[in-house]
Amino acid sequence: MIEGEAGTGKSVVLASLYNTLQDLAKDKTSSISGTDNYLLVNHGEMIKTYHSIAESLPNLKKNHILRPTSFINGVDKKGKKADIVLIDEAHLLLTKEDRYNNFYYKNQLEEIIKRSKITIFIFDPKQVLRTKSYWAKGLMEQIDQQYGFEHYSLTDQFRMKSSEDTLKWIDNFHSKKISKLPKSTEDYSFEIMPTPESLKEKIEFLDEKVGLARIVSVFDYLHKKDQKTYYVDEDGLHMPWNTTESKTTWAERADTIEEVGSIYTVQGFDLNHVGVFLGPSIDYDQKTDSLVIDISKYKDTGAFTGREDLSKGELLKSKEEIILNSLNTLMKRSIHGIYIYAVNESLRNHLLGLQKQRDSKFDC
Repeated sequence: MIEGEAGTGKSVVLASLYNTLQDLAKDKTSSISGTDNYLLVNHGEMIKTYHSIAESLPNLKKNHILRPTSFINGVDKKGKKADIVLIDEAHLLLTKEDRYNNFYYKNQLEEIIKRSKITIFIFDPKQVLRTKSYWAKGLMEQIDQQYGFEHYSLTDQFRMKSSEDTLKWIDNFHSKKISKLPKSTEDYSFEIMPTPESLKEKIEFLDEKVGLARIVSVFDYLHKKDQKTYYVDEDGLHMPWNTTESKTTWAERADTIEEVGSIYTVQGFDLNHVGVFLGPSIDYDQKTDSLVIDISKYKDTGAFTGREDLSKGELLKSKEEIILNSLNTLMKRSIHGIYIYAVNESLRNHLLGLQKQRDSKFDC
């Protein structure tokens, strides 16, 4: 079990390890020659990326880079355990039965372990995005005790060229605390934008200047899997929303500079600069001086389905955690800068006020 927060190089480590394993599996002099090894990830955009990588490396095969359920059903059909299985983004694995996706067991991680001689997986509890992937208290510990994990941690931040103050600010925001704004540095910009137009102009300028600058948002806008184009309509902004139908990953498509991406388009990817749209579900309570999450305004209905096994209190807690996790993951996408626009006036004014305080002190 390898733990690490967003930006600590988890996917890089796993991809490099898998390529090395597959090279050795093809080497007749290797101790693991001929082994049957797999890379699994429960994320459509990342599958596209791994399949693209496989096209350029001789020993990586697309039929061994799979969704978890495809792997489980495939092993059952063959009747033989896999040798070494790597799981990227294991926090996205199902923790309950999901008949819609042909998973008929209670926990995907446990079912993969049962079907593998060696399992290596990446896990970050702050990136769980759906209740059907929600890890109730003590669940991971139970599986750990049964199978005897070896634990490793990745702690260095490799993606974000930011100060520790910036990372701490985002972590506090994930905990619903709004701290004094961190200063921008030569390597990393931190800005609050007054209007959606100013956010769009900033990201378009940065994309033209250095590339890989995109706008993303928490899932506060309607989207259906019906091949239609949906839009983010806020304060005069009208941009296509969460388009994932292309075979090319969202962040790598040139046309997505004119779109708003969701957590499902960018999780696991690096951007140079990210514009983060804080939608209607994210607000500020002046009395408590804290972030407020309005679950009713979060439009990813699929994120909250299918957890009859959780108590009402656990379900409410999980829903709020999922929105905050989404926010945390989006805010840690960029290498060189984050630019935030808040739809709700109370939050926007508070953040702009903090920016004014920061900049006036900095000017002095």
